[in-house]
Amino acid sequence: MTEILVLGATGKTGSRVVPRLHALGHTVRAASRSGATRFDWAERATWAPALAGAEAVYMVPTETLGLPERADFVARAEEAGVRRIVQMSVRGIDHDGIPPTERAVRDSGLEWTVLRPCWFAQNFADPGLFLPELLAGELTTPAGDGREPFIDAEDIADVAVAALTGPGHAGATYELSGAELMTFQEALSLIGEAAGREIRHRHIARADYVAGLVAAGGAADDAESFAGFLDGIRRGEDDYVSDGVERALGRAPRSFRDYVSATAARGVWSR
Repeated sequence: MTEILVLGATGKTGSRVVPRLHALGHTVRAASRSGATRFDWAERATWAPALAGAEAVYMVPTETLGLPERADFVARAEEAGVRRIVQMSVRGIDHDGIPPTERAVRDSGLEWTVLRPCWFAQNFADPGLFLPELLAGELTTPAGDGREPFIDAEDIADVAVAALTGPGHAGATYELSGAELMTFQEALSLIGEAAGREIRHRHIARADYVAGLVAAGGAADDAESFAGFLDGIRRGEDDYVSDGVERALGRAPRSFRDYVSATAARGVWSR
């Protein structure tokens, strides 16, 4: 039994990692800004209490977390006696070698594992992202007919737990994706089929998409970043399947259709 600190414990992957670790008998510190184990990247005073006594850490950095802060946190984890760290990263950022955002973990003396997932299937059910448009029957993005191998966050959680608790993952970088490539329209057709109605995808120019997000109250930098990722799908930057799930778990990733069936059963896309 291991004491494990899970950062971002209320997020898409952290909220799935925590119950899996509990089920295996581990002691879990579910950390968040408002949780019982309080942790805030912006408040360094919360770092030491969260790390004290932890043997492993699931590290989910924020997009805006700077490189000095990442390095400082990893150093403090080593000083606190942490032996193993699993860092969430993102697929496709290593075209020019090791990305700086992973350097602190890789250069540490810890047993490290890096997870690089692609686009989460769960984003289609996230009220803060696409869900309102899906419920209205039309999703507008600058992704065009580009293809993406959407991954189920359940698979990411399974890989994270394996890396946090099992042998054979130290020094591994797992690029994580689903098993099939599909366009947004193909994904929406499966969702519409399960929901019993038509849901369309409409392409929009990147600049217009950014303007719409900003007009809806979004920050300009965040809008540009989000639109840039979707435009990258249009350009084919994510048009490939990765084998990380199979390498880490010895099984194929869950299919998008299985994700849709499980999500539709909860009534998420019902009006």
